[in-house]
Amino acid sequence: MILSHDDSFHAQLGALLRGGPVPMSVVAEGPGSRKADLFIIDARGDIAGAMTRVEALRAASATSGIFVVASEPNPEVILQSMRAGANEFFTCPPAEETFFEAIRRTAARRTAAGHGQTATTLVFFGAKGGAGTTTVAVNCAVELARLSGQRTVIVDLKTGLGEVGLFLGVRSRYTLVDALDNMNRLDAEFLRELVAKHKSGLEILAGSDNFDRPNAGDGPALEEVIRHLREEYEYVVVDAGSQINPGVVASLYAADTIGLVANPDVPSIRNAQRVLDRVRQMGASPDRVRLLLNRAAEPFPIPPAQIEAAIGHPIDHMFPSDYKTVSGALNSGVPLALTGSTPLAAQFDSFTRRMLDAQGAATTDGQPGTGMVSLSRLASIW
Repeated sequence: MILSHDDSFHAQLGALLRGGPVPMSVVAEGPGSRKADLFIIDARGDIAGAMTRVEALRAASATSGIFVVASEPNPEVILQSMRAGANEFFTCPPAEETFFEAIRRTAARRTAAGHGQTATTLVFFGAKGGAGTTTVAVNCAVELARLSGQRTVIVDLKTGLGEVGLFLGVRSRYTLVDALDNMNRLDAEFLRELVAKHKSGLEILAGSDNFDRPNAGDGPALEEVIRHLREEYEYVVVDAGSQINPGVVASLYAADTIGLVANPDVPSIRNAQRVLDRVRQMGASPDRVRLLLNRAAEPFPIPPAQIEAAIGHPIDHMFPSDYKTVSGALNSGVPLALTGSTPLAAQFDSFTRRMLDAQGAATTDGQPGTGMVSLSRLASIW
């Protein structure tokens, strides 16, 4: 949560937060709102007011991170920030690397204390329509629920044409738009009413039949919905389709992993390269992107090594081409993971197991750099 009356400050710091190493949502400040993992306090003008805010926030939450951003590194203001309870002090604009190091430390502290978000968010995005994005998203979600035994939800973001429920043979009474239109009621109990359940254990927040929703105005609300889902589930899977819009952008910012689904053909390769460029322009880290080559079968129309060279990104996994098996699973409403042993089902199993294994990587504390003062360290000096 960014606490400032300056819209440009909001925009600048919001972009910096979303483009950082830890996926997060930037939530709006509401009347009496004091719930956030991290607060950014604008102290460029009213320093006394900013210090009062820091004190109030620290009194309300001993575990939230509090960053103070001021115009200059005034030693007296730094000392006031420390005494008020801030964790970090920056001058405006904050240097990216030092700011990101502070975010990593804050996330690590909250996780160690049992307060960090445990959900892993995976967003699957198609380099072009018909690339097989929904097939990959649905089967990976089913495998995550089956292999992990933990609460897993899949969100269908495709406007008007969502097919997640169809692929799973489930008809949902409610959709994502019901969540977006009832933000004042959005809590764990309301979310349980909105989702449909599949026999695999996977839960589904279905896509809307409305071709106009979600739309550009739903971006902030969608970001909030994803934040709530991350608090209630261990895994959040998003089928984002193949069109970049504000809703999809919100999901990409929140993603721990972005699965970019492409086929071994010229249109897919061209579009995949452009999507990667767009991800970089958005500020979201390209390190989160995994290039998934779907319908990959020898002889390859374009060799994998040539695809990697053209896109400038390594292929993370290749799924074989098996139209008959995929078509049969779709027509029956039974995902591949539950239809028996096939080479394609084995690949979804292998890919999902690798993702689960990779989740065990530990986050290490960074060291402070120039342009930032770590107030916890500063306290020991004073």
